[in-house]
Amino acid sequence: MDKNNNNQDDPKMKMPKFNMNWIYYLALAIIGVLYFTSGNSNSSVKTEASYEQFKKMVNKGYASKIVVNTDQNTLRMYVKPEHIRDVFQQGVDKTGKEPSVEIQFGSVDQVEQFIEQSRQKGVYTGDFSYENTKGNDFIGMVIYNLLPIVFIVGIWIFIMRRMSGGGMGGASGIFNVGKSRAKMYDKGTATNVTFKDVAGQAGAKQEVQEIVEFLKNPQKYTELGGKIPKGALLVGPPGTGKTLLAKAVAGEAGVPFFSMSGSDFVEMFVGVGASRVRDLFRQAKEKSPCIIFIDEIDAVGRARSKNPAMGGNDERENTLNALLTEMDGFGTNSGVIILAATNRADMLDSALMRAGRFDRQIHVDLPDLNERKAIFQVHLKPIKTDESVDIDFLSRQTPGFSGADIANVCNEAALIAARHDCKSVGKQDFLDAVDRIIGGLEKKTKIMTDAEKRAIAIHEAGHATISWFCEHANPLVKVSIVPRGRALGAAWYLPEERAITTKEEMLDEMCATLGGRAAEELFLGRISTGAMNDLERVTKSAYGMIAYAGMSERLPNVCYYNNNEYSFQRPYSETTAKIMDDEVIAMINGQYARAKQILTQHEQGHKQLADLLVEREVIFADDVEKIFGKRPWVSRTEELLEAQQKAEAEAMAERRAKELEEQGTSLEEKVRNDSSASNSEE
Repeated sequence: MDKNNNNQDDPKMKMPKFNMNWIYYLALAIIGVLYFTSGNSNSSVKTEASYEQFKKMVNKGYASKIVVNTDQNTLRMYVKPEHIRDVFQQGVDKTGKEPSVEIQFGSVDQVEQFIEQSRQKGVYTGDFSYENTKGNDFIGMVIYNLLPIVFIVGIWIFIMRRMSGGGMGGASGIFNVGKSRAKMYDKGTATNVTFKDVAGQAGAKQEVQEIVEFLKNPQKYTELGGKIPKGALLVGPPGTGKTLLAKAVAGEAGVPFFSMSGSDFVEMFVGVGASRVRDLFRQAKEKSPCIIFIDEIDAVGRARSKNPAMGGNDERENTLNALLTEMDGFGTNSGVIILAATNRADMLDSALMRAGRFDRQIHVDLPDLNERKAIFQVHLKPIKTDESVDIDFLSRQTPGFSGADIANVCNEAALIAARHDCKSVGKQDFLDAVDRIIGGLEKKTKIMTDAEKRAIAIHEAGHATISWFCEHANPLVKVSIVPRGRALGAAWYLPEERAITTKEEMLDEMCATLGGRAAEELFLGRISTGAMNDLERVTKSAYGMIAYAGMSERLPNVCYYNNNEYSFQRPYSETTAKIMDDEVIAMINGQYARAKQILTQHEQGHKQLADLLVEREVIFADDVEKIFGKRPWVSRTEELLEAQQKAEAEAMAERRAKELEEQGTSLEEKVRNDSSASNSEE
C-alpha cells in the first residue's frame, strides 16, 4: 500500500515529456514578432517640418526637448503635452505622450546660435543634446538584411525535419536522412510474444525455431559441418501470422533483433534507400550475431524491369541492388540472419529468392481444422465463455479463416455478448460473430415488399434444395432471408476441407450455386439481379476448370496459366479462346438444366421450404430434413457433426440422470428426517 502511494506522489512520474518542438515554435514566433514590429516600437507620432516652421514653433514655446543628429543633419523637436493639439491637430490619445517633429537643417552652428538666442529670450528652456546613430544604423541594417534569411532557413529546416519523420533530431534529422530506421530489440527490450503464443503453424514454427536454436547453440550444427542459413522468407496469405512469428523470434532469440518495414527504405531523396540498407547492415555487423527482419519486403524487392524503356523506378532498383549486395556479395555478413515476410512472393526478384540470400522459403498457409482449433484455444483464454461453447464446432464452422480472422471472431463474439448484457460469451454469440464477418451486418430495418420477400425466399430455398440432393455439395447449416451487407439473403454451409477437388465435386457446387436463378425462373416465371453474385462465381469456376485445370472435353489436359508479369498477350490463340467460351457456356447451361430438373422433381418440398422461410426468416438443417428427409449421401463432416451431437446428447442425458438421482436421494433423506422428527414429538 505504501509503495503504491509513493509511486503516486513521485513528482517524476507526473512530469510531462519534454518536447524540443515547443522551443522551435517559440523562437520562430519571437523572431517573426520582432521583425514585423521592429519599425513601430515607438507608438508616438512622428512628422516632418521645415526649418522655418521649426523656428516658429520654438519661438511660440512648443518645444520641450531638442535632439540633434550630426550624422544625418537632422534634429527632433519633442512637443510639450499642452501644445500637441496645436502642432498635430490630434489629442494625446492618438499621438502618444512624446510626439516629435523631424527637421532637416543646413549647419549645426546655425542651430546652436538659434537655440542660444531662444534661451536668452526665454522662449525655450528645455534640453539640447546630440546623438550619433551610425553604430545603431549598422546594427539595424544587419538585422533587416539577415533576419529574413534566418527566418526562411529556419522554416526550411523545420519542414525538412518533418518530411524526414523528425521531431527530436537524432536518426530522423535532416542530416541523418540516410540512416537506418530499424528498431532494435535486445535482451532487455524484447517483445512479450513467444512461440507459445503462435498456434496452428507447426511446420513454420519448427523452421523458425531451428534458426533461433542455431543462434543459441551453434556448436550443435557446426560440429557436423553445417552453416547457419543466411536468410528465411516467410510467405503466405495476409493474416496467417508471419509478423507474429517474427515477434516470437524477437522474444525467444536472445540476440539483437532489428525490425523494419520494406517501405522504410523508400524516400523522396535519391540514394537514400541504398544508404539506409548499408547503414542497417553496418549496425547489424557490429551487433552480430543478430537477426534482421524486413516486413513486406515486396516494397523494395519487386522484380526489376527487363525492359529499361518501360520506365522502371531507378531509386527502388538501386535500393534492391544494395540489398542484394549486402545479403550475399564480396563482403561477409557472418552471424547476420535476414528474416523477411511477404504475401506476394511471385512478384519478388529472382536474384533475391535464390539460395545464398534466402536459403529457406517458409510457407505460412491458412490453418486447417486442427490448426484452427489450436488458434481458438489461444484467443479464447482471455474471454469468459460458458459451457455451450464448443471449440471443435467453431473450428469446423470457420473454414478458410486465417489467424487474424479467428481473433476477430473471438473479439466480435465478446462484443455481441456485452451488447446483450450477458455475463459470459455463449455459442450463439460466436455463431452471430461468424455470420457478421462472413455476411456483414444484419439489416433488420431494411424495408422489403411481400413480393420481394417471397422472391428471395424462393431463391434461397432453391440453393438449399439442390445442395440437399447433390452428393458432393457442402452440407447445409442454415438459410436466412434477413439482409446482410449487400446480400438480401444467404445460405450457410459446412464445407469439407479437401486436399484435391474432383470435377464431379466442382460441378455439384456449380449446380447448387445456380439453384437460386433456376428456382426464380421455374416458380416465379421471371429472373432478377439477385443471382448476379452466383453467376460471377460460376463463371470464374468454369473458366478455371477449362483454362487452368484441363477439365474440358474439347481442350483436355491443357493448362493456359501464365505467370509472366510482363506478358501483354494471352498464351493461346483467338480460336482457342472461342473454344473456351463455348465450353464454359455449355458447362454452365448443362448444370443450369440439371438444377431445374432437380427442382421440378422436388417442387412440393421446395414450396414448403420457401413458405417456412417467409414465416420464420431463418431455418436450419433440421427443418430441411423434416421436409426432404435425410440426405441420400452423408459426408464425413456430417458424420463428425452427427457423432458430436450424439455425444453431447448422451452427456446431457447422463448429467440429467445424475441430477435426478441426486434430487431423489435428497428427497428420501428429507422424508426420513421428517418421519424421525414426528416420532420424536410423539
